[in-house]
Amino acid sequence: MTRFPSFGVACALFALLFAASLLAAAAPAAAPTPGVNDTCLMCHADKDAKSAAGTSIAVDAERFRKSVHGELQLKCTDCHTDVSAQKLPHAEKLQPVNCGTCHDKVATEYAGTVHGIARKGGNTVAASCTDCHGTHDILRAKDPASPTNHANIEAMCSKCHGSDAVVAKAKLPGGNIGAKFHDSIHGKALKGAAQGSAPTCTNCHGVHDIRAKGEAASHTSRANIPDTCGTCHKSEREAFLRGQHGKLRQDGNLAAPGCTDCHSAHEIQSHDAPQFHLSVIKECGTCHQEYLDTYRDTFHGQVTALGYVRVATCASCHGAHEVLPASNPASKVSPQNRLATCQTCHAGATANFASFDPHANRHDKARNPLYYYVALFMEILLWGVFSFFGIHTLFWFYRELRVKFGAGRKSAGSGREKH
Repeated sequence: MTRFPSFGVACALFALLFAASLLAAAAPAAAPTPGVNDTCLMCHADKDAKSAAGTSIAVDAERFRKSVHGELQLKCTDCHTDVSAQKLPHAEKLQPVNCGTCHDKVATEYAGTVHGIARKGGNTVAASCTDCHGTHDILRAKDPASPTNHANIEAMCSKCHGSDAVVAKAKLPGGNIGAKFHDSIHGKALKGAAQGSAPTCTNCHGVHDIRAKGEAASHTSRANIPDTCGTCHKSEREAFLRGQHGKLRQDGNLAAPGCTDCHSAHEIQSHDAPQFHLSVIKECGTCHQEYLDTYRDTFHGQVTALGYVRVATCASCHGAHEVLPASNPASKVSPQNRLATCQTCHAGATANFASFDPHANRHDKARNPLYYYVALFMEILLWGVFSFFGIHTLFWFYRELRVKFGAGRKSAGSGREKH
Protein backbone atom coordinates (compact mmCIF):
# COMPACT_ATOMS: atom_id res chain seq x y z
CA MET A 1 0.00 0.00 0.00
CA THR A 2 1.43 3.43 -1.13
CA ARG A 3 2.29 5.81 1.64
CA PHE A 4 1.88 9.58 1.10
CA PRO A 5 3.83 12.19 3.03
CA SER A 6 2.01 13.52 5.97
CA PHE A 7 0.34 16.92 5.78
CA GLY A 8 3.11 18.44 7.92
CA VAL A 9 5.87 17.32 5.57
CA ALA A 10 4.01 18.70 2.58
CA CYS A 11 3.64 22.06 4.26
CA ALA A 12 7.37 22.12 5.05
CA LEU A 13 8.28 21.41 1.40
CA PHE A 14 5.92 24.16 0.21
CA ALA A 15 7.48 26.64 2.62
CA LEU A 16 10.99 25.82 1.33
CA LEU A 17 9.94 26.32 -2.31
CA PHE A 18 8.25 29.65 -1.50
CA ALA A 19 11.34 30.88 0.34
CA ALA A 20 13.57 29.88 -2.57
CA SER A 21 11.36 31.84 -5.01
CA LEU A 22 11.54 34.92 -2.79
CA LEU A 23 15.33 34.70 -2.68
CA ALA A 24 15.51 34.33 -6.44
CA ALA A 25 13.30 37.40 -6.95
CA ALA A 26 15.40 39.41 -4.55
CA ALA A 27 18.68 38.48 -6.29
CA PRO A 28 20.06 41.22 -8.71
CA ALA A 29 19.44 40.64 -12.47
CA ALA A 30 22.45 39.75 -14.59
CA ALA A 31 23.91 42.72 -16.53
CA PRO A 32 22.87 42.67 -20.24
CA THR A 33 25.58 41.89 -22.76
CA PRO A 34 26.80 45.17 -24.41
CA GLY A 35 25.97 45.63 -28.11
CA VAL A 36 28.59 45.68 -30.84
CA ASN A 37 28.41 49.47 -31.25
CA ASP A 38 28.73 50.02 -27.50
CA THR A 39 31.79 47.81 -27.46
CA CYS A 40 33.41 49.75 -30.31
CA LEU A 41 32.59 53.09 -28.72
CA MET A 42 34.40 52.10 -25.55
CA CYS A 43 37.52 53.20 -27.46
CA HIS A 44 36.29 55.19 -30.43
CA ALA A 45 34.00 57.54 -28.47
CA ASP A 46 37.13 59.23 -27.11
CA LYS A 47 37.48 62.41 -29.19
CA ASP A 48 41.25 62.26 -28.80
CA ALA A 49 41.56 58.68 -30.02
CA LYS A 50 44.23 58.32 -32.69
CA SER A 51 45.77 55.51 -34.66
CA ALA A 52 49.44 54.61 -34.52
CA ALA A 53 49.90 56.80 -37.60
CA GLY A 54 48.46 59.78 -35.72
CA THR A 55 45.16 60.05 -37.59
CA SER A 56 41.91 60.45 -35.67
CA ILE A 57 39.82 57.32 -35.15
CA ALA A 58 37.23 59.07 -33.00
CA VAL A 59 33.52 58.55 -33.69
CA ASP A 60 30.90 61.01 -32.48
CA ALA A 61 28.27 58.67 -31.08
CA GLU A 62 25.48 61.25 -31.26
CA ARG A 63 26.20 62.18 -34.89
CA PHE A 64 26.27 58.50 -35.84
CA ARG A 65 22.96 57.96 -34.07
CA LYS A 66 21.38 60.75 -36.17
CA SER A 67 22.94 59.51 -39.41
CA VAL A 68 21.06 57.40 -41.94
CA HIS A 69 23.02 54.33 -40.84
CA GLY A 70 22.22 55.12 -37.21
CA GLU A 71 18.52 55.37 -38.07
CA LEU A 72 18.74 51.92 -39.66
CA GLN A 73 20.52 50.65 -36.52
CA LEU A 74 23.44 49.26 -38.47
CA LYS A 75 26.31 47.77 -36.47
CA CYS A 76 29.90 48.93 -36.92
CA THR A 77 30.82 45.46 -38.13
CA ASP A 78 28.26 45.70 -40.94
CA CYS A 79 30.67 48.07 -42.67
CA HIS A 80 33.95 47.10 -41.00
CA THR A 81 33.56 43.44 -41.87
CA ASP A 82 37.11 42.43 -40.86
CA VAL A 83 36.45 43.41 -37.22
CA SER A 84 34.86 41.19 -34.56
CA ALA A 85 33.55 42.66 -31.32
CA GLN A 86 34.46 39.38 -29.60
CA LYS A 87 38.10 39.61 -30.67
CA LEU A 88 39.56 42.84 -29.39
CA PRO A 89 41.75 44.72 -29.84
CA HIS A 90 41.44 44.40 -33.62
CA ALA A 91 44.26 44.78 -36.13
CA GLU A 92 45.75 48.26 -36.53
CA LYS A 93 45.28 48.36 -40.31
CA LEU A 94 41.79 47.46 -41.53
CA GLN A 95 40.47 46.83 -45.00
CA PRO A 96 38.75 49.82 -46.69
CA VAL A 97 34.99 49.83 -46.25
CA ASN A 98 33.18 48.49 -49.32
CA CYS A 99 30.01 50.59 -49.76
CA GLY A 100 29.07 48.33 -52.66
CA THR A 101 28.16 45.57 -50.19
CA CYS A 102 24.81 47.33 -49.73
CA HIS A 103 24.84 49.90 -52.54
CA ASP A 104 25.82 47.58 -55.36
CA LYS A 105 23.99 49.45 -58.15
CA VAL A 106 25.53 52.80 -57.18
CA ALA A 107 28.97 51.23 -56.80
CA THR A 108 28.75 49.75 -60.30
CA GLU A 109 27.82 53.16 -61.73
CA TYR A 110 30.62 54.87 -59.81
CA ALA A 111 33.24 52.41 -61.09
CA GLY A 112 32.70 53.65 -64.65
CA THR A 113 32.80 57.35 -63.78
CA VAL A 114 35.69 59.75 -64.16
CA HIS A 115 36.26 59.52 -60.39
CA GLY A 116 36.04 55.74 -60.23
CA ILE A 117 38.37 55.24 -63.20
CA ALA A 118 40.88 57.69 -61.74
CA ARG A 119 40.95 55.88 -58.37
CA LYS A 120 41.31 52.55 -60.10
CA GLY A 121 44.32 54.01 -61.89
CA GLY A 122 45.94 54.92 -58.59
CA ASN A 123 44.82 58.54 -58.25
CA THR A 124 43.89 58.69 -54.57
CA VAL A 125 42.92 62.36 -54.84
CA ALA A 126 39.85 61.47 -56.94
CA ALA A 127 36.58 61.65 -55.00
CA SER A 128 35.35 58.49 -53.29
CA CYS A 129 32.02 57.76 -51.55
CA THR A 130 33.15 59.19 -48.23
CA ASP A 131 34.55 62.38 -49.81
CA CYS A 132 31.03 63.33 -50.80
CA HIS A 133 28.79 61.59 -48.27
CA GLY A 134 30.96 61.53 -45.15
CA THR A 135 31.80 58.52 -42.95
CA HIS A 136 29.97 58.10 -39.64
CA ASP A 137 27.71 61.13 -40.10
CA ILE A 138 26.06 60.35 -43.45
CA LEU A 139 22.74 62.17 -43.85
CA ARG A 140 19.99 61.83 -46.40
CA ALA A 141 20.24 64.24 -49.34
CA LYS A 142 16.97 65.93 -48.32
CA ASP A 143 18.52 66.91 -44.96
CA PRO A 144 19.64 70.59 -45.15
CA ALA A 145 22.79 69.67 -43.20
CA SER A 146 23.85 66.97 -45.68
CA PRO A 147 26.79 67.83 -47.95
CA THR A 148 24.80 66.19 -50.77
CA ASN A 149 21.80 68.44 -50.22
CA HIS A 150 21.03 70.49 -53.34
CA ALA A 151 22.02 73.76 -51.64
CA ASN A 152 25.38 72.32 -50.52
CA ILE A 153 26.52 70.51 -53.68
CA GLU A 154 28.58 73.46 -54.98
CA ALA A 155 30.55 73.71 -51.73
CA MET A 156 31.09 69.95 -51.66
CA CYS A 157 32.39 69.74 -55.24
CA SER A 158 34.49 72.86 -54.68
CA LYS A 159 36.49 71.06 -51.99
CA CYS A 160 38.41 69.64 -54.95
CA HIS A 161 37.36 71.59 -58.04
CA GLY A 162 37.52 74.92 -56.22
CA SER A 163 40.89 74.37 -54.57
CA ASP A 164 43.95 75.57 -56.48
CA ALA A 165 46.12 73.11 -54.51
CA VAL A 166 43.97 70.08 -55.36
CA VAL A 167 43.54 71.20 -58.98
CA ALA A 168 47.32 71.41 -59.37
CA LYS A 169 48.01 68.13 -57.54
CA ALA A 170 45.38 66.10 -59.40
CA LYS A 171 45.85 67.99 -62.70
CA LEU A 172 42.11 68.58 -62.92
CA PRO A 173 40.90 69.93 -66.28
CA GLY A 174 39.31 73.36 -66.43
CA GLY A 175 41.30 74.92 -63.61
CA ASN A 176 39.45 76.36 -60.62
CA ILE A 177 35.95 75.54 -61.81
CA GLY A 178 34.45 76.21 -58.38
CA ALA A 179 35.35 79.90 -58.47
CA LYS A 180 34.05 80.25 -62.04
CA PHE A 181 30.72 78.61 -61.20
CA HIS A 182 30.37 80.59 -57.97
CA ASP A 183 30.32 83.87 -59.92
CA SER A 184 28.06 82.58 -62.71
CA ILE A 185 24.32 83.25 -62.96
CA HIS A 186 23.64 79.71 -61.72
CA GLY A 187 26.00 80.10 -58.76
CA LYS A 188 24.40 83.41 -57.77
CA ALA A 189 20.89 81.96 -58.11
CA LEU A 190 21.81 79.18 -55.67
CA LYS A 191 22.35 81.81 -53.00
CA GLY A 192 19.07 83.59 -53.61
CA ALA A 193 15.37 82.80 -53.69
CA ALA A 194 15.91 80.14 -56.38
CA GLN A 195 18.19 78.07 -54.16
CA GLY A 196 16.02 74.99 -54.41
CA SER A 197 15.55 75.09 -58.19
CA ALA A 198 18.70 76.68 -59.64
CA PRO A 199 20.98 74.10 -61.29
CA THR A 200 24.05 72.95 -59.45
CA CYS A 201 26.95 70.66 -60.41
CA THR A 202 24.98 67.40 -60.33
CA ASN A 203 22.17 68.74 -62.53
CA CYS A 204 24.59 68.92 -65.45
CA HIS A 205 27.21 66.28 -64.64
CA GLY A 206 25.09 63.64 -62.94
CA VAL A 207 25.38 62.14 -59.46
CA HIS A 208 26.90 58.67 -59.45
CA ASP A 209 27.32 58.54 -63.23
CA ILE A 210 29.69 61.49 -63.76
CA ARG A 211 31.70 60.89 -66.93
CA ALA A 212 34.34 62.80 -68.85
CA LYS A 213 32.87 65.11 -71.48
CA GLY A 214 34.76 63.16 -74.16
CA GLU A 215 32.59 60.07 -73.52
CA ALA A 216 29.48 59.69 -75.65
CA ALA A 217 27.37 58.74 -72.60
CA SER A 218 28.39 61.86 -70.64
CA HIS A 219 25.70 64.43 -69.86
CA THR A 220 28.23 67.10 -70.82
CA SER A 221 29.43 65.54 -74.09
CA ARG A 222 29.20 67.88 -77.06
CA ALA A 223 26.31 65.93 -78.56
CA ASN A 224 24.29 65.91 -75.31
CA ILE A 225 24.76 69.51 -74.16
CA PRO A 226 21.53 70.87 -75.76
CA ASP A 227 19.48 68.15 -74.04
CA THR A 228 21.23 68.68 -70.70
CA CYS A 229 20.65 72.44 -70.80
CA GLY A 230 17.17 71.85 -72.17
CA THR A 231 16.20 70.03 -68.99
CA CYS A 232 15.64 73.48 -67.47
CA HIS A 233 15.62 75.72 -70.55
CA LYS A 234 12.95 73.91 -72.53
CA SER A 235 11.74 76.81 -74.71
CA GLU A 236 15.30 77.82 -75.59
CA ARG A 237 16.11 74.24 -76.56
CA GLU A 238 13.07 74.06 -78.85
CA ALA A 239 14.03 77.36 -80.49
CA PHE A 240 17.61 76.16 -80.92
CA LEU A 241 16.49 72.94 -82.61
CA ARG A 242 14.39 74.95 -85.06
CA GLY A 243 17.36 77.17 -85.88
CA GLN A 244 20.14 76.53 -88.38
CA HIS A 245 22.66 75.56 -85.69
CA GLY A 246 20.28 73.01 -84.19
CA LYS A 247 19.43 71.55 -87.59
CA LEU A 248 23.11 71.09 -88.40
CA ARG A 249 23.60 69.24 -85.13
CA GLN A 250 20.59 67.03 -85.76
CA ASP A 251 22.21 66.13 -89.08
CA GLY A 252 25.29 64.97 -87.15
CA ASN A 253 27.45 68.07 -87.62
CA LEU A 254 28.78 68.54 -84.09
CA ALA A 255 31.05 71.35 -85.27
CA ALA A 256 27.95 73.55 -85.26
CA PRO A 257 27.74 75.66 -82.08
CA GLY A 258 25.84 74.47 -79.04
CA CYS A 259 24.86 76.11 -75.75
CA THR A 260 28.33 76.17 -74.19
CA ASP A 261 29.98 77.62 -77.30
CA CYS A 262 28.11 80.87 -76.78
CA HIS A 263 27.34 80.82 -73.04
CA SER A 264 30.42 78.89 -71.77
CA ALA A 265 30.17 75.97 -69.36
CA HIS A 266 30.86 77.28 -65.85
CA GLU A 267 31.00 81.07 -66.35
CA ILE A 268 27.48 81.60 -67.69
CA GLN A 269 26.33 85.19 -67.29
CA SER A 270 22.88 86.72 -67.54
CA HIS A 271 21.87 87.44 -71.13
CA ASP A 272 20.99 90.96 -69.95
CA ALA A 273 24.53 91.64 -68.72
CA PRO A 274 26.35 94.22 -70.92
CA GLN A 275 29.55 92.20 -70.76
CA PHE A 276 27.76 89.17 -72.22
CA HIS A 277 26.38 91.24 -75.11
CA LEU A 278 29.90 92.35 -76.00
CA SER A 279 31.63 89.00 -75.52
CA VAL A 280 29.09 86.97 -77.52
CA ILE A 281 29.92 89.04 -80.63
CA LYS A 282 33.41 87.55 -80.53
CA GLU A 283 31.92 84.08 -80.09
CA CYS A 284 29.91 84.52 -83.29
CA GLY A 285 33.13 85.58 -84.99
CA THR A 286 34.76 82.29 -84.02
CA CYS A 287 32.86 80.69 -86.91
CA HIS A 288 31.77 83.74 -88.89
CA GLN A 289 35.02 85.69 -88.99
CA GLU A 290 34.27 87.41 -92.31
CA TYR A 291 30.94 88.68 -91.03
CA LEU A 292 32.53 89.85 -87.79
CA ASP A 293 35.12 91.84 -89.77
CA THR A 294 32.46 93.52 -91.93
CA TYR A 295 30.29 94.16 -88.86
CA ARG A 296 33.21 95.92 -87.20
CA ASP A 297 33.38 98.28 -90.21
CA THR A 298 29.84 99.50 -89.53
CA PHE A 299 28.62 102.06 -87.00
CA HIS A 300 27.13 99.27 -84.88
CA GLY A 301 30.40 97.36 -84.82
CA GLN A 302 32.58 100.35 -84.05
CA VAL A 303 30.37 101.45 -81.16
CA THR A 304 30.30 97.98 -79.60
CA ALA A 305 34.09 97.82 -80.00
CA LEU A 306 34.24 100.89 -77.73
CA GLY A 307 32.26 99.02 -75.06
CA TYR A 308 28.76 100.35 -75.63
CA VAL A 309 25.82 97.96 -75.98
CA ARG A 310 22.89 100.22 -76.85
CA VAL A 311 23.28 99.37 -80.52
CA ALA A 312 22.56 96.27 -82.56
CA THR A 313 24.65 93.15 -82.00
CA CYS A 314 24.52 89.86 -83.91
CA ALA A 315 21.57 88.52 -81.90
CA SER A 316 19.63 91.79 -82.31
CA CYS A 317 19.24 91.09 -86.03
CA HIS A 318 19.66 87.33 -86.38
CA GLY A 319 18.07 86.15 -83.15
CA ALA A 320 19.65 84.30 -80.26
CA HIS A 321 18.59 80.65 -80.42
CA GLU A 322 16.44 80.36 -83.56
CA VAL A 323 19.07 81.65 -85.97
CA LEU A 324 17.97 81.10 -89.58
CA PRO A 325 19.56 81.97 -92.94
CA ALA A 326 18.23 85.02 -94.80
CA SER A 327 16.78 82.71 -97.47
CA ASN A 328 14.36 81.25 -94.90
CA PRO A 329 11.09 83.28 -94.82
CA ALA A 330 10.95 82.82 -91.03
CA SER A 331 14.36 84.46 -90.55
CA LYS A 332 14.49 87.87 -88.88
CA VAL A 333 16.73 89.08 -91.71
CA SER A 334 14.72 87.65 -94.60
CA PRO A 335 13.41 90.23 -97.13
CA GLN A 336 9.93 89.78 -95.65
CA ASN A 337 11.00 90.49 -92.03
CA ARG A 338 14.03 92.78 -92.37
CA LEU A 339 12.08 96.05 -92.06
CA ALA A 340 10.30 94.87 -88.90
CA THR A 341 13.65 93.82 -87.43
CA CYS A 342 15.17 97.25 -88.13
CA GLN A 343 12.11 98.96 -86.66
CA THR A 344 12.76 97.20 -83.36
CA CYS A 345 15.38 99.90 -82.74
CA HIS A 346 14.65 102.42 -85.51
CA ALA A 347 10.92 103.05 -85.16
CA GLY A 348 10.76 105.33 -88.19
CA ALA A 349 12.70 103.05 -90.51
CA THR A 350 11.47 102.73 -94.09
CA ALA A 351 11.94 100.06 -96.73
CA ASN A 352 14.79 102.11 -98.18
CA PHE A 353 16.44 102.25 -94.76
CA ALA A 354 16.17 98.46 -94.44
CA SER A 355 17.95 97.98 -97.75
CA PHE A 356 21.20 98.99 -96.05
CA ASP A 357 23.80 96.20 -96.20
CA PRO A 358 25.03 95.58 -92.63
CA HIS A 359 27.85 93.32 -93.85
CA ALA A 360 29.04 95.26 -96.88
CA ASN A 361 32.52 94.06 -97.83
CA ARG A 362 34.67 96.56 -99.73
CA HIS A 363 36.81 93.68 -100.99
CA ASP A 364 33.84 91.74 -102.45
CA LYS A 365 33.12 93.17 -105.93
CA ALA A 366 30.39 90.63 -106.67
CA ARG A 367 28.39 91.52 -103.52
CA ASN A 368 28.42 95.29 -104.07
CA PRO A 369 30.31 96.60 -107.18
CA LEU A 370 29.62 100.28 -106.42
CA TYR A 371 31.00 99.99 -102.87
CA TYR A 372 34.01 98.07 -104.19
CA TYR A 373 34.98 100.73 -106.76
CA VAL A 374 34.28 103.67 -104.44
CA ALA A 375 36.42 102.07 -101.75
CA LEU A 376 39.16 101.35 -104.30
CA PHE A 377 39.07 104.97 -105.52
CA MET A 378 39.27 106.27 -101.94
CA GLU A 379 42.16 103.95 -101.18
CA ILE A 380 44.08 105.10 -104.31
CA LEU A 381 43.29 108.73 -103.51
CA LEU A 382 44.47 108.30 -99.92
CA TRP A 383 47.74 106.64 -100.92
CA GLY A 384 48.23 109.19 -103.70
CA VAL A 385 47.78 112.17 -101.39
CA PHE A 386 50.08 110.77 -98.73
CA SER A 387 52.66 109.75 -101.32
CA PHE A 388 52.66 113.16 -103.01
CA PHE A 389 52.98 115.11 -99.79
CA GLY A 390 55.50 112.62 -98.42
CA ILE A 391 57.78 113.13 -101.45
CA HIS A 392 57.14 116.87 -101.28
CA THR A 393 58.17 116.90 -97.62
CA LEU A 394 61.35 114.95 -98.33
CA PHE A 395 62.40 117.41 -101.07
CA TRP A 396 61.57 120.33 -98.82
CA PHE A 397 63.62 118.80 -96.03
CA TYR A 398 66.54 118.28 -98.48
CA ARG A 399 66.29 121.93 -99.55
CA GLU A 400 66.36 123.09 -95.92
CA LEU A 401 69.49 121.05 -95.29
CA ARG A 402 71.25 122.51 -98.35
CA VAL A 403 70.36 126.05 -97.33
CA LYS A 404 71.52 125.51 -93.75
CA PHE A 405 74.82 123.83 -94.54
CA GLY A 406 75.42 126.14 -97.57
CA ALA A 407 75.11 129.20 -95.35
CA GLY A 408 77.56 127.64 -92.90
CA ARG A 409 80.21 127.07 -95.57
CA LYS A 410 79.84 130.67 -96.80
CA SER A 411 80.36 132.00 -93.26
CA ALA A 412 83.48 129.88 -92.83
CA GLY A 413 84.90 131.10 -96.19
CA SER A 414 84.33 134.75 -95.32
CA GLY A 415 86.24 134.33 -92.07
CA ARG A 416 89.33 132.90 -93.83
CA GLU A 417 89.42 135.78 -96.37
CA LYS A 418 89.58 138.37 -93.55
CA HIS A 419 92.67 136.70 -92.09
